[in-house]
Amino acid sequence: MTPETTLPTPPPPGWRFYLGVALFLLGFLSPLGIPLVTLMDLPLTWKATLSGILLVGVPEVFCLLAVAFLGKSGFIYIKAKIYGFFRKYALPKEVSRRRYRLGLVMFIIPLFCGWLGAYVFHLIPGYAEHRFAVNFAGDVIWLSSLVVLGSYFWDKVRALFIYRAKALIPQGGGS
Repeated sequence: MTPETTLPTPPPPGWRFYLGVALFLLGFLSPLGIPLVTLMDLPLTWKATLSGILLVGVPEVFCLLAVAFLGKSGFIYIKAKIYGFFRKYALPKEVSRRRYRLGLVMFIIPLFCGWLGAYVFHLIPGYAEHRFAVNFAGDVIWLSSLVVLGSYFWDKVRALFIYRAKALIPQGGGS
């Protein structure tokens, strides 16, 4: 089966499917309850224990329960929906020259600014007070560039880690 062929999407299996999705989401979002635990009037050991359970225990248990309720048909349905979305919108094989250049700018500038910021951060006004926000924005831009660049770029990145991979540069530069 080639990657280009698509399997038909089975219908959702009913209440078990929705319960499985709800359990998965609750488990995934359970660490967001930690700030509520810290605000409660409980002894420190209880707060630490409950926070640890919300961070480490609850997501795993809820994910196992979600898998049990989803079953194979629910998993195939979710997988088909997610892959269908990304195949359609996020990662086209080939992108336009303008999109590729924009993606390269989005890829290179956060890397360069992150490298340069470590050496000249004291010269950048407001950087020390907003370091987290600036670094987070750079990370989001860099990760977004991987989507903008398309799936052929992923093949180029993958080739970096394959010893025998060779670059095939088209005649005329291909800029």
